[in-house]
Amino acid sequence: MGITGRNGSGKTNLLDAIYYLCFTKSYFSSTEAQNVLYHTNGFRLEGQLERPGKADKVVCTLKDGKKDVALNDDSYDKFSRHIGQFPAVMIAPDDAEIILGGSEERRRWLDALLSQLHPGYLEHLIAYQKVLLQRNGLLKAIAETGQNQDALLEIFDDQLAEHGVPVFEARQAFLGPFIPRVQALYDYLAGTHEVVDIKYQSHLLDGDFRRQLIHNQLKDKALQRTSAGVHRDDLQFLLNGHPMKSSASQGQRKSFLFALKLAQYEVIRQYKQFPPLLLLDDVFEKLDQDRVSRLINLVKSDGYGQVFITDTHAERLLAAFGADGDIIQLIHM
Repeated sequence: MGITGRNGSGKTNLLDAIYYLCFTKSYFSSTEAQNVLYHTNGFRLEGQLERPGKADKVVCTLKDGKKDVALNDDSYDKFSRHIGQFPAVMIAPDDAEIILGGSEERRRWLDALLSQLHPGYLEHLIAYQKVLLQRNGLLKAIAETGQNQDALLEIFDDQLAEHGVPVFEARQAFLGPFIPRVQALYDYLAGTHEVVDIKYQSHLLDGDFRRQLIHNQLKDKALQRTSAGVHRDDLQFLLNGHPMKSSASQGQRKSFLFALKLAQYEVIRQYKQFPPLLLLDDVFEKLDQDRVSRLINLVKSDGYGQVFITDTHAERLLAAFGADGDIIQLIHM
């Protein structure tokens, strides 16, 4: 489906609304207040989302700061239980931050992917973040009061290890078979072969997490924060053995980013046994004509399901699909 219109007409908002129904949050806004129209106190999103053999109604509402997500009129007690029900992959202009930004951007990307595949992963991740906040709060209290809280600190250490190790193991196990997918898609989109790689960086690669927490207790008390753990993990993207952030050209980074997201799409499709939604925002402004042609040939193949593409020019979108232009349903904003 093509979504066309001038800049500022709401094309990206429509994509984000679809994403919100799948993930119970915006792809672009970090706070709910940014999703609310000025001078209003909330919003309501409703959509009919299909899975093989079944159509479901999803409703997300926010009113006076209270949020509710319902599947077929049954509200969730935990929003996390909705994640993975309706998988989706978004590719947007700001995704360059996955390569160029800090480690948090890369963890967020990986966590969103793995959470759609494994509900238990998201549960461990949420529990880990909760314990991490408690442990950091305790470290600050120790620094302020000088009281001995080692017994409580050890309890938090146990809980961090309990939830952190499964997160680490899931991340590590996933990346091995994932990298060849990225390589194949990069070669196809770029039209040439260059070696791409993803290196997983984690304190847990150095040994037992629980022992590291004990070893770092004095350091953590001085810093008033937890210095080791999966919350510090990072991914290093390499091109021909060199860091992509500093050595790759803009075109190489774009090819890699699209390969990364399309490999994500393939993995989800294989795991779920049905294709996720693919949301492409403003791709024609990000890729040259050759890469656009290869991308369109890929997403209109049998392995892909429903695709939403935004562009400012309907004619350009139709031309990109060429003889298959009749398969596109256009919405003009």
